[in-house]
Amino acid sequence: MKPNDKINNNRNNSSPKNDNTIKDPDHWKTGDEEMTGAQRSYLSTLADEAGEDVGEDLSKAEASKKIEELQHKTGRGLDH
Repeated sequence: MKPNDKINNNRNNSSPKNDNTIKDPDHWKTGDEEMTGAQRSYLSTLADEAGEDVGEDLSKAEASKKIEELQHKTGRGLDH
């Protein structure tokens, strides 16, 4: 086994449902701030693939929710 194999196996076996580090965007302390550049870029990519328009004035929390929605719609970025 290579050193990274164990890390990858642990990552693949983790379940988001059991990961207490994942917080609901509605509870983020900075969730009402403007979305980040990375969120804006990824949202643009997902929206193009999904054939949707996404507002430019989303908050971090709103962008996170929209990213998750579009990931499910496009199948992009999902681990399953």
